[in-house]
Amino acid sequence: MSAVFHSDSAQSYWSMHPRARGPRHAHVTVIGAGIVGLTTAAALSRSGHEVTVIDAAAHVGRGTSFGNGCQLSYGYVAPLAQPSLLPELPSLLLAKNAPLKIVPRLDPAQWRWMMEFLLACRGSTARQSSLELLALGSLSRHETDLWLRDADPAQLKYSETGKLVLLPSAQALAKAEAQVRLQAAHGPLQRCIGEDEALRIEPALARFKGRIAGAIHTPSECAIDSHALCLALERQLRARGVEFKLGQRVTGFARAGRRVAQLIANGQALDVDGLVLATGPATAAVARMLGFSLPVYPLKGYSITARIVDAAGVPRVSITDAARKVVYARIGDHLRVAGVAEIRGYDRSIQADRIAELVGHTREAFGAAVDLDSVSEWSGLRPATPTSVPIIGASPLDNVFLNVGHGALGLTLAFGSAATIAHKMSAL
Repeated sequence: MSAVFHSDSAQSYWSMHPRARGPRHAHVTVIGAGIVGLTTAAALSRSGHEVTVIDAAAHVGRGTSFGNGCQLSYGYVAPLAQPSLLPELPSLLLAKNAPLKIVPRLDPAQWRWMMEFLLACRGSTARQSSLELLALGSLSRHETDLWLRDADPAQLKYSETGKLVLLPSAQALAKAEAQVRLQAAHGPLQRCIGEDEALRIEPALARFKGRIAGAIHTPSECAIDSHALCLALERQLRARGVEFKLGQRVTGFARAGRRVAQLIANGQALDVDGLVLATGPATAAVARMLGFSLPVYPLKGYSITARIVDAAGVPRVSITDAARKVVYARIGDHLRVAGVAEIRGYDRSIQADRIAELVGHTREAFGAAVDLDSVSEWSGLRPATPTSVPIIGASPLDNVFLNVGHGALGLTLAFGSAATIAHKMSAL
């Protein structure tokens, strides 16, 4: 990913840019109606393009964006591939319920992705990935805040209460402190704090006393209901004249040299001028239809959403339990609990044991403050690159562009990624 585009000061998201004069791709079709596709459509519309959004689902935000962790984690963006992960490989393969689990498949794409992932575990690569993610996170914070100026925070269940990453041991705390030092000159304010300070900041963590060595506190981090955000974006886009073709599965393309002339959806051919792939976990399959390959593979995750019974007993600060790789985010009067990363292919089924783990972790952490007898269950596929850095820019085809591979940071990076791809396309 090249340097991101930074905008000047403005009064609102939609007024930030004048309409582009004769953009090369006057009409752009965005494949994907998740958070990345919708923000891409918004940025393109703002830049003067006519836009159509197409998706196989009948409603927006019904895939990876529906039940994610809801954290806007602009400042704590360490890539999954780290040198410290290599000694853990045996447990990742053999442990039954590891929070990061590798389930080998007879799938060459999985093995290629894993080889690239292992190469990305080098310290130099992890450092570079962290800096790129921080730069994109900074832009995304700016773009998201602009959009939120005209939004209803209560409707989106938006909060700015900060984030605590809880570290289970002195060794884990030392590694996190090294990441904070790396990010210090490039990201928002972060502090390494002890257990007592973490419990002072968030008294609802009382049950963690004696279980953590310390925490990383990022006061500026936020949380938002990702599905509500998708619905709000859809409403604004329709009001601006963006066309939606939902319930239409793209099954093929017609090429004209190095360009795509048409896409085939539900048996019908639709003309294409410019095309952006915001295709989430379907990215690799769609790229193959177009004649090229992309290193994007799904990380399967799970979440539960539970009603809060005792507001004082549930954190207002967003929480990441690093030992269990579980995140807790308060969205209105509910608690979103998300975790697990399984590299196991495209299976979307909800495994009862994984849901039981999340319920158990939540009960242990917050007891009867949350109604865990009737939770909403979800599993989804997070489309990841080996380095955790999304692919934003041109493709091997002249009129096809990419905004893919955001992994667990799709919600966080969506608005920044959208501004980047729209700027690149309008600058042609």
